[in-house]
Amino acid sequence: MAFLQSIKAPLFVFDLAVHYLMLIGIVWSVAKPKQLIWPPPKKWSWQNIVTWVCFAIAFILNGVFVFLDWNSWMIPEYVRFFVGVPLALIGFSLFLWGFTILGIKNTSGLKGGFIYSGPYRYTRNPQYLGDIFLFVGIILISNSRYLMVVNSLLALIFLITPLAEEIWLEEQYGEEYKDYKRATTRFL
Repeated sequence: MAFLQSIKAPLFVFDLAVHYLMLIGIVWSVAKPKQLIWPPPKKWSWQNIVTWVCFAIAFILNGVFVFLDWNSWMIPEYVRFFVGVPLALIGFSLFLWGFTILGIKNTSGLKGGFIYSGPYRYTRNPQYLGDIFLFVGIILISNSRYLMVVNSLLALIFLITPLAEEIWLEEQYGEEYKDYKRATTRFL
């Protein structure tokens, strides 16, 4: 365990760099919609591979920090468990419901058909909304300074990502998506 504690700071810096790379990629996609990084142009494009490798690294390291940086911050125990656990459970459930309805192809940023059933009747982005609730819940439960930083960045990424996706969705699905967009909120 001493070895793991000794590499905690360098792992955090690496994790932070991965999160900033993802943030730069999504901001680029919003600013330059003709040169999207997300959604990717095709399944085996460099954009798709880099995006999913970054997400895999980020999620694995965030899981590591739950244990390595457990209880390093200042959140009172009653908030951690009475607020954090329900938020995490609601977030995970909403993500899972959205993922199940949308499917792997659409979730991966590839055109798999327009979906507006299930949780998509109420919000255009139930997976991102669920993820944000989950990230906040994990921050509270773990009481980790490091996770507060990186999960806050992930939440920011998931707040910005729909801006890039909406441009792509309008190009792919035209008026059907525009009508859906007018009738359904982005998050809540």
